[in-house]
Amino acid sequence: MDASQPLRVPVGRDARRWSTFHGEKTLVVAARTVTSTVRVLECLPALLRGDSRVTVVFAHDPTSAFSGGVLDLLHDAGCQVISWEDLTSAAPDLILSASENIHVPEGNCPVLVLPHGIGFQKQVPDSRGPHSRLSGMVSDQLLESGRAWLAISHPNQEEQLLATHPKAAGHTLLVGDPCFDELLVSADQDGAYKAALGIPGEQRLVVLSSTWGPTSLIGQDPALPARVLAALPYDEFRVAAIIHPNVWSRHGSWQIRTLLADALGAGLILVPPVHAWRAALVAADAVVGDHGSVTLYGAALGKPVLLAAFGSEAVPGTAVDSLRRAAPRLDPLGDMHQQITSAMGEHQPNRYRAVSARAFAEPGMALPRLRRALYGLLKLPEPVTTGPPLQLMLPQPEQTRSAVSSWTVTTTASVHDDRCVLTVWRRPAAVSAGEGESTGTFIHLACDEQERDPRLIESASVMIHRCAASTTPEALRWIRDTFGRLPGCRLAAVAMSGGGFLVGLRDGRVVEATTTGPTADPGVLAAVVYTLLRTGAPLDDGVVTLRVGEVREEDVAFRLRPCPPAV
Repeated sequence: MDASQPLRVPVGRDARRWSTFHGEKTLVVAARTVTSTVRVLECLPALLRGDSRVTVVFAHDPTSAFSGGVLDLLHDAGCQVISWEDLTSAAPDLILSASENIHVPEGNCPVLVLPHGIGFQKQVPDSRGPHSRLSGMVSDQLLESGRAWLAISHPNQEEQLLATHPKAAGHTLLVGDPCFDELLVSADQDGAYKAALGIPGEQRLVVLSSTWGPTSLIGQDPALPARVLAALPYDEFRVAAIIHPNVWSRHGSWQIRTLLADALGAGLILVPPVHAWRAALVAADAVVGDHGSVTLYGAALGKPVLLAAFGSEAVPGTAVDSLRRAAPRLDPLGDMHQQITSAMGEHQPNRYRAVSARAFAEPGMALPRLRRALYGLLKLPEPVTTGPPLQLMLPQPEQTRSAVSSWTVTTTASVHDDRCVLTVWRRPAAVSAGEGESTGTFIHLACDEQERDPRLIESASVMIHRCAASTTPEALRWIRDTFGRLPGCRLAAVAMSGGGFLVGLRDGRVVEATTTGPTADPGVLAAVVYTLLRTGAPLDDGVVTLRVGEVREEDVAFRLRPCPPAV
């Protein structure tokens, strides 16, 4: 997409000759970074819904270190784009920005600045010089012009601004936070969003939240996602990472995916940097984060929070600084499974109510207040035909999880009330350290046939075929072929399209297994047969109780089928 060519429609010298909609006022949106541009794109449609009086164009400002991806974002959204140099010729009646660090040409039109996070909560590098500045604060020059209007979400932020920038007096607008309101109205959709992400209802979602910079979660410890995945049983948890758009813009998706390759191989849900993070946060059962706004949003939604990092650039006295004191720390060298499950088990939903109250005033009112401010600065009456701006629920996210194709499987066998109980825990092999067996505990490596690492396939005791076989001969043929090409394989398991599973043994026996529960993964049933073999239990006409970690319990019936020819 190219912003260098001047537009003839909807702004320009002869725009009215070619326009279908003849707007009375022109609103120019400053598009400087992905983060700030997204914030405007998310709320502006609700503010201008159905109103042809306002012509909107986006002025691309390429001066930010994080401007990468802005033009692609605008193109995908169908926006009309002009260059920053052409801003004056567009004759704007109002400039709207969620990036405070813009150089506004001389003129009289007001500039409405929205926060692209929560308030003015950290010091960031100043692109205008070698020092840092308060995030969200416009330049002294723009303040002195009297043209800037700063939207805030809480009266405390006005006090904070006036203490450091007295010239902001009379130029703050208490609006609230449209993003938080959107999260709140969507809060009861957590189950639907989790299902859309491909996460079964009994599994819990842990969201890793990282802002940008060297003191962020991902900047301080890039290997943390892989270690969290290694610590959490695969059948009980899923893990998603929400990484600040500035990281994507500055380093690129290739670098991020290369850095997180082990975690992605272990099933990490790498949330796209635009829009999708909001639904993922609503779906979260726990948040492991840092001093970024997403972590604070999670706390305000009543989620359990653990802080894995916290930068010194956080401003004292702000809401995020209060979260630093209120939220427990994650010990990255400790038992992360125990820490995360304890945080969820001991959490009270109102734990961070006081922190939230310092960040958001009158939740639910942001869109009406913001529309009132927008039309006031445009000097237009608010539209009455469309009614108040609609606060819509978030759209369902798309699945982005990488497929896991190999597992380190730990099993135990015990007897309870004369019933054999087998417990299975699986962890992705991509992040599993070499573990040794102990008394009563058995460990094996299981691989899906789609595994791409030949070392894992050659070392696997169990191979599985998750794409269900339509007929028994088809399943038996796959079992025979698997043993033929993999001499180290002991078991080969396949799901049947009509229900049930077949687990072949290298000695030619085939176990037919059925379950009373929802298990549809042949790897779990193969673990049952593997454990029965290791304990010396008979494989013919038996029933055991299967416990998949701590999430579910079901009965598994098994019997021997007539043997195919041995390999």
